Amino acid sequence: MYENYKNKILGFYQDNKRMPAYQEIMSLVGFKSKNAVYKLINKLVADEVLDKDSRGRLIPNQLIGEVPLLGLVEAGFPTMAEEHVLDTMNIDQYLIGDKNKDKTYMLEVKGDSMIDAGINEGDLVIAERIGGPGATREAKDGDIVIADVDGGWTMKYLRKKSGKVFLEPANKKYKPIYPEVSLNIAAVVRGVIRKY
Repeated sequence: MYENYKNKILGFYQDNKRMPAYQEIMSLVGFKSKNAVYKLINKLVADEVLDKDSRGRLIPNQLIGEVPLLGLVEAGFPTMAEEHVLDTMNIDQYLIGDKNKDKTYMLEVKGDSMIDAGINEGDLVIAERIGGPGATREAKDGDIVIADVDGGWTMKYLRKKSGKVFLEPANKKYKPIYPEVSLNIAAVVRGVIRKY
């Protein structure tokens, strides 16, 4: 039964892109009290299926689980290769890590200003919030950032040159953006996800 409850909750997250509320969990698993949901949540947190962020909100710990790492693939000339399981890799852990979970979020890319960086429209980027309490890093020159520039949000390279800070696209069709009033760097892009 426990495995079934776990799968229903994670399935809800994958379908709705958010964790269910306690009332929704009651309906999902057929419980009649919030106390039973509370006990189930505590068990899922103890088993590291779920976690709670700094605000106490539920977040999934592992969506994909362990995937076999079979080796290297040649992107140049073809070579003979045999399949050997070298290790397993947790995708969530690889992309986010433990200490950055509550500072990490995904955004869907709109537009083509970052195509030369390998980021295309429709891709998902994984962004890590910077600044604020408990921040471990700041944005540096060359990072791809999520920024509020003069009241509008964008994703570009952060550039610092001759005492000036500006945002640079990765597409020659677009010009660098120099802030006229304000520039606030909200997050640094840590990865890109693309489905074929």
